[in-house]
Amino acid sequence: MKTAQANKKIKVLFRLRSLEMGGVPRVVLDLLRNLPKDKFDFTLMLNLYQGELVKDIPKDIKLIVVEKGKEQMSSNLYLQKIQLAWRRIKLEIYDRFPSLLYALKVPEKYDIEVSPGYAEFDMVLNSPNKKSRKIGWFHSDVGYDKDKNRVLSRIEKMKRFDFMIFGSKQTRQVIDDLYQVTYPKSTVIYNVIKIKEILPKADLFDYNYNTDLPVFSSMGRLHTRKGYHTLMKVHKRLLDDGYQHKIAVIGGGSEMNNLIQQRKELNVEESFLLLDTQTNPYPYIKASDYFILPTQSESYPLVIGEVMCMNKPIISTNVGGISEMIEDGVDGILIQYNEDEMYEAMKSFLTHPELVEKIIDGTLNAPQKFDENEIYRQITAVFEQQYQLKLENERS
Repeated sequence: MKTAQANKKIKVLFRLRSLEMGGVPRVVLDLLRNLPKDKFDFTLMLNLYQGELVKDIPKDIKLIVVEKGKEQMSSNLYLQKIQLAWRRIKLEIYDRFPSLLYALKVPEKYDIEVSPGYAEFDMVLNSPNKKSRKIGWFHSDVGYDKDKNRVLSRIEKMKRFDFMIFGSKQTRQVIDDLYQVTYPKSTVIYNVIKIKEILPKADLFDYNYNTDLPVFSSMGRLHTRKGYHTLMKVHKRLLDDGYQHKIAVIGGGSEMNNLIQQRKELNVEESFLLLDTQTNPYPYIKASDYFILPTQSESYPLVIGEVMCMNKPIISTNVGGISEMIEDGVDGILIQYNEDEMYEAMKSFLTHPELVEKIIDGTLNAPQKFDENEIYRQITAVFEQQYQLKLENERS
């Protein structure tokens, strides 16, 4: 009996809304590829089968799809509207009656159910499988969020998980600092930086910005809290003061139209490039001279480690866990989120080549800073510990 128990794989269910390009889906797909398959039997459950990363689902992973993605619907706009409305109704029913969802879509019982981000908290917490251990992951800096009711709702939901994983030390600490809430059943595990995958991708094709001017690249979802509207204002100030350069932003999102309009109003359409989402953004970053992340809010952004491993000099706002990734003045420059500091940092890169060379030299140690195998080991240990607690609860 002990032998059978020892050889039993731990059944783990990951819940995700969809697979649009973003940090959380990329982290999940990486874990599904690299956590030990001799210990775990993984299933990925998608509410919507849509997003740029659908093609990257590992072939050996069990997949549960709740509803079709928009790409799989009719090309007839009238029929598509009907299909979308019916899909929304069904998802609302499943949200209200999770037992029905699991009865129709989830044929197995799982030892562990994982919410990789706050968007999936309710999906996992409302699971009718009462015996499974519920693990939550939180990557967000609540310090930026002015909606206290929303923050408090997430904080209370995190208390209901059997165990919480935070994406950075700062992510967990700021909840204590601002709301005096601690999570004894938790740990900090950084996201994996895939050095061995990034560098070959950067060489898959050559990109040329067709300019003799220095280029700042940036990458992120286009949302107001990502700070690209502020970066554009600073860009205009630098140009007006005679510091010629270009900026290339890789990413799509809800702010695209606003940024296009702002770009027109500031008359920087030729120098502030909006390149939209790219399935392989790394050649665009490689072709640039510097990288800047102007965000108001982050936890532990993968892009910082990725760009550092490409030996690009980085300017980043000092938010979330970024100071746990960048040593200021050594392998990057940290600034506060305001126009003046952003202006001065960019000006320094444009006018002090010796500073840029110093930062590039500092990035040579990046592979030692981001050890992916240690992160996989930490996550494996958490899952195994939670499984043992499940067994103990069943015996008691």
